[in-house]
Amino acid sequence: MVEYEGFITDIMIRIAGDIVLSDNPGKGIRKWREFFEMSQAELAARLGTSPSVISDYESGRRKSPGSQFIKKVVKALVDYELEKGGQKLYILSKQLGGERFWEAILDMRDFDIPVEINDFVKAIGATLAVGPEGYVDIHGYTVVDSLKLVLDVPSSEYLKLYGSTTQRAAVFTNVRYGRSPLIAIKSMMAFTNLRPAVVVMHGVDKPDYLGLEIARREHIPLAIINSSIDELLTALRNLAERQRAITR
Repeated sequence: MVEYEGFITDIMIRIAGDIVLSDNPGKGIRKWREFFEMSQAELAARLGTSPSVISDYESGRRKSPGSQFIKKVVKALVDYELEKGGQKLYILSKQLGGERFWEAILDMRDFDIPVEINDFVKAIGATLAVGPEGYVDIHGYTVVDSLKLVLDVPSSEYLKLYGSTTQRAAVFTNVRYGRSPLIAIKSMMAFTNLRPAVVVMHGVDKPDYLGLEIARREHIPLAIINSSIDELLTALRNLAERQRAITR
């Protein structure tokens, strides 16, 4: 299910981008609405508006919708498809590519309320090997099988580690020598200056010299943990649930 959630997020981003960047966003909305076989009335009901508003956007009678409206449209379309079984989303995932990345993902979630880095490290039972330079908030996490990522996934796909926010923990399991996660991050930075809020390496007693040196030079906080993968995933999910409960 987590892998499924991952490629759904990717698809939503691509659909929204297709609509926003099109010459006529209204026609873009209509294209995707019809792709998911959703009526104007159903879309309007889910957005809390009238079918005439949807019709006006799609026909160009109304000014192009803003990004927040488009975001709500995309979510409504995807939720509708999920309720029907999600077959069209699966087809889209194959057409858009990148499925090898999602096969490497073990879990990927956002926090409803950010967690300060030291509280995050403590909550999952990790130890900081390279500390942060100042106050750092963690807005979510991605857990990835490092062997699958490094061996099977092109480095150009690594940006998907960030999901919907760059302020997240990149958690690498099955680390053998204490350096591969940082090398992966270094490869990713060839495409962008973005970096995780913290890298967590699972499965080693301590990072090797190269891993530590990359973390220090690139100003990336680095933590290590040696619990079982199941215990690690449980701790992360419990933390996410606690943050969600605060907002209720």
